Amino acid sequence: MAMPLRQTVRVGTYLFEQKMLRRREKFPLIVELEPLFACNLKCEGCGKIQHPAGVLKQRMPVAQAVGAVLESGAPMVSIAGGEPLMHPQIDEIVRQLVARKKYVFLCTNAMLLRKKLDKFTPSRYFAFAVHIDGLRERHDESVAKEGVFDEAVAAIKEAKRRGFRVTTNSTFFNTDTPQTIVEVLNYLNDDLQVDEMMISPAYAYEKAPDQDHFLGVEQTRELFRKAFAGGNRQRWRLNHSPLFLDFLEGKADFPCTAWAIPNYSLFGWQRPCYLMSDGYVPTYRELIEKTDWDKYGRGKDPRCDNCMAHCGYEPTAVFATMGSLKESLRAARDTVAGNRG
Repeated sequence: MAMPLRQTVRVGTYLFEQKMLRRREKFPLIVELEPLFACNLKCEGCGKIQHPAGVLKQRMPVAQAVGAVLESGAPMVSIAGGEPLMHPQIDEIVRQLVARKKYVFLCTNAMLLRKKLDKFTPSRYFAFAVHIDGLRERHDESVAKEGVFDEAVAAIKEAKRRGFRVTTNSTFFNTDTPQTIVEVLNYLNDDLQVDEMMISPAYAYEKAPDQDHFLGVEQTRELFRKAFAGGNRQRWRLNHSPLFLDFLEGKADFPCTAWAIPNYSLFGWQRPCYLMSDGYVPTYRELIEKTDWDKYGRGKDPRCDNCMAHCGYEPTAVFATMGSLKESLRAARDTVAGNRG
């Protein structure tokens, strides 16, 4: 994967400590932190903005946000929402997490990014993760607003000019083709030269306005198998383990380990993951110990049947990599190659 070497070592050490030294069966790899649900866009595939107006006005206090991450002990944090740059104290949340040497990814549609850049300081512990679902026409259609792609590109360029790490996150639907995937990832990788790229097949949010364009498992495998052909997978700076990319292609299969990327929002710790909502609990310990994890996953819960999202399967791939000398060497080779590139 293209993760910086220092971060790879830090996360690897953390995983070794949890599994081998502490003998913990379940522990977080990264926390999905949602300090608000409000957003300045209305994407057709998003189910997060369908909350009542009173909920959309709420903002999580800084101490609560930071406290949840510290409670979990995870080395990495993905701050999402909603649009986190709408939170008036988002810079303070980031500052306090970075001060504790947590690796922080601030997920954003970038509409406010250029206006807010002065609030942040470049750090090896911090990166902006800009959502890009396609080139101009395709991306603007997915977010239901013209001009968003151009603003995101301008924001990425400005953030990089100022020394920030910039990654991207792209979600693909059944309206995508291998060619549309290749086009946008080529652009992000070669033209914009973002630091890392994350990809994910769309998951059918229960409350999403558009329920017709989510991918099934076989569609996902065929789509990525073709998109990765011709050396693209090796050339792109993808922020995924090799085994997860194998999983997307159908070369490997894994059970879901949603407990490894828990979600904390205004309502508390969400069961079982940020894509599904079977209730909330106030503490991370209660989430882990009082959730029936065995009832989730493909073949167990029909809502999971077409899910291949990274929140459930990337951590499984990471754990499988740790348990195999061959796969560990393969991942290390990709990391070194990515940092050289």
